[in-house]
Amino acid sequence: MRETRLEVVQGDSVTLPCSFFTMSPLSRLNVIWTLAPLSDPDSPKQVIVFDHGQVIEDPSLTGRVGFTGVPWSADIILNNTRLSDAGTYRCMVSNPPENGDPGIGELTINVMAPPSLPLCLWEGVTDMGGSVALSCMVAEGVPIPEMRWDKLEPQEISLPIKMDGDFTGSVQIINISSQTSGLYRCSVSNLLGTQNCYVNLSIYSPPASSPGILQGVLLTLSMALVLLALMVLVLWLHRSGQERWSEGKEDEECYNEIRYTPSLMKRSFV
Repeated sequence: MRETRLEVVQGDSVTLPCSFFTMSPLSRLNVIWTLAPLSDPDSPKQVIVFDHGQVIEDPSLTGRVGFTGVPWSADIILNNTRLSDAGTYRCMVSNPPENGDPGIGELTINVMAPPSLPLCLWEGVTDMGGSVALSCMVAEGVPIPEMRWDKLEPQEISLPIKMDGDFTGSVQIINISSQTSGLYRCSVSNLLGTQNCYVNLSIYSPPASSPGILQGVLLTLSMALVLLALMVLVLWLHRSGQERWSEGKEDEECYNEIRYTPSLMKRSFV
């Protein structure tokens, strides 16, 4: 091995070198490449093999891996690299009938990737005095992305962030007010780029009570009560007057009957 560590950007190609020296014919050359993945280093898997002139690839890597100059070189090329390609690669070379242990070399590959597009979410109560939690989640990024939350309006303000692992960050806003309304941005960035997502918060605030309006309402209610009382009084007086007039008329009719009765009786005796 000429190098012990290589870095490659996801999607690019990388050549993994493996040199050897032999004095025997190459007709029985055997080259085996294995990978101990970064995600599971205790479970190495076979990448590609050259044995007696035949090349055997791992099915999951078919079309992406190949020898560059076998049998004169044990170098391989890995195309369209993925994050799952990261780990420790081992090259083992043997060429019978030469005696001795196979030549072994190791090489670590680090696959870098820009941050994926983050997902912004919010939950909580957007009424005055409530609380809101802003969350930002990113699926991948190597090196691990740096995350930050900012309020953009009316002026940009950086907010304290609480990380939950490497790929999730949240902001807790309590006792919210009308000033909490505005546009919020989550930014995730590493050496290869920056991605953003946004949350637009609208805080509901009930209309403010004005002393003038309250006094006007009370005055209107008072005037309405006074007018109602006057109407009741007028109706009562009108009804009382009608009752007294009816009683007076009945008394007058009774008096006329009594006054004319003697004359009628007198005429009856003539």
